Amino acid sequence: MNISFNLNGSATNLEVAPGESLLQALRASRVFSVKLGCETGDCGSCTVLLDGQPVNSCMVVAARVNGSHVTTMEGLLGDDLMIRLQTELVEHGAVQCGYCIPGLLISLYALVKQGPSCGGEIDEEVIRHALTGNLCRCTGYVKPVEAARAVVAAMEVPK
Repeated sequence: MNISFNLNGSATNLEVAPGESLLQALRASRVFSVKLGCETGDCGSCTVLLDGQPVNSCMVVAARVNGSHVTTMEGLLGDDLMIRLQTELVEHGAVQCGYCIPGLLISLYALVKQGPSCGGEIDEEVIRHALTGNLCRCTGYVKPVEAARAVVAAMEVPK
């Protein structure tokens, strides 16, 4: 089955098998920031933005993205917010083995870009909630949360 969608800002056509996951289709297309982890939607290593919302690509049937916009880390390279998030993760020592980092960054990017779904401020609780779908065995989440808080604090307008 042929699907057409926007991948990282470019029109893309892929031939996919029925039932093939978006993760499998992206990896076969040489999009390697999307990590193969659990394949059950539990780890978040394969997180991408689907029409602006973070999703586990292992749980999305590739045919579903026909006509949609898919954004991976490759599509956010050079984005000012992504650069700030990456810089803060490094400066806070939140990058250790690195396997979960693309998924963490995509989740944090969506949160900071769109704000919390419940409205209000982006505080530690909101950041932790945004990261609930991303497993990280190295950091204990303290350092990624601190990094995200630093980005949010730098973006706040003085009152």
